[in-house]
Amino acid sequence: MPLARRTLLASPALLFAQSPSPQPPSPTLTEIPNSAADFRGWPTLCRRRSGELLIAYSGGRQAHVCPFGRVELIRSLDNGQTWSAPQVLFDTPIDDRDAGLVETPTGALLVTTFTSIVYQTKLSTAPSSWQDAERATTQAQKQSLLGCWMLRSTDGGLTWSAPYRVPVNSPHGPITTASGRLLYPGKDLYGSGGIAIYESPDDGLHWRLLAPLPTRPGDNPAEYHELHGVEASPGHLIVHIRNHNPANDRETLQTESHDGGKAWTTPHPIGVWGLPSHLLRLRSGRQRDGRLLMSYGYRRDPRGNHVRTSDNGGATWSAPIILSNDGAGDLGYPSTVELPSGELLTLWYEASPTRPRAQLRLARYRLE
Repeated sequence: MPLARRTLLASPALLFAQSPSPQPPSPTLTEIPNSAADFRGWPTLCRRRSGELLIAYSGGRQAHVCPFGRVELIRSLDNGQTWSAPQVLFDTPIDDRDAGLVETPTGALLVTTFTSIVYQTKLSTAPSSWQDAERATTQAQKQSLLGCWMLRSTDGGLTWSAPYRVPVNSPHGPITTASGRLLYPGKDLYGSGGIAIYESPDDGLHWRLLAPLPTRPGDNPAEYHELHGVEASPGHLIVHIRNHNPANDRETLQTESHDGGKAWTTPHPIGVWGLPSHLLRLRSGRQRDGRLLMSYGYRRDPRGNHVRTSDNGGATWSAPIILSNDGAGDLGYPSTVELPSGELLTLWYEASPTRPRAQLRLARYRLE
């Protein structure tokens, strides 16, 4: 049974209360070079304990939906000033999409993705290259490739395992806790359609159900999507959910666990329109003290990407801090890392009517 909401969250007035925003960051915005000019989408930025930055994303694409998506990885050894050429990790004959990325407590790297044939609905008006790609495999072969996938590296990304199936997917992949647990809140895309949190007992090789996540009364669980989580404090976990139910449509819902993930509160709104969310616990330090930061895309005019902070374990969130507001098209799925200096890097993808092949864009800023 899901936990009853804490008294603090039971009052609508408190639920939507917003603490003051930190000082606006005045970010420096840069675009990551892409010599191939392919569509790059749904990235995840990860900072390894060694200091190396990694980005996994869906590259090699022609459009938001197409048969050419593949998972690529680029890396930076200078805090994001320069980036390597892409390394192709996963490339099936169908569309390989959102790429999640995490470094496990042992130092292994896990990359997640899912496969899709939604592009087939557009074949009648698609370029001939799409038709050629479609003829390369049978429909039965394409169906056999559908699923949620993971790849694992134990040598810093030099070599990777064969892809293996996992029970759920989320855009930014699994999360870790301070005690070394490896958790994966996500959605069963090709099974029940439900959402749940899984735990790996062996560094990402296998996953076992920790708990199903509850549904708000009146909601259709099939309209919950694209989860991400964070450990706010020992035993206190938070998961954000992309919601497409009529109540709070396109808002972020939040659920909490206070027993390490066994029981969860009923998902509830937090007063944030925009999605999907990426969650990060900032390091303790001057004026930060372990605050939480959520990053999310905002697809209303002016389109862009926002972050908010919480200094009370996710009970309330600040007003939005706007990183970009000049977007005109397909954009979002931001993720954030913190550098040792306290500087923050937030990465997203962005297309526009004049440049439909989206590129990766990076904001560099500080929170005072």
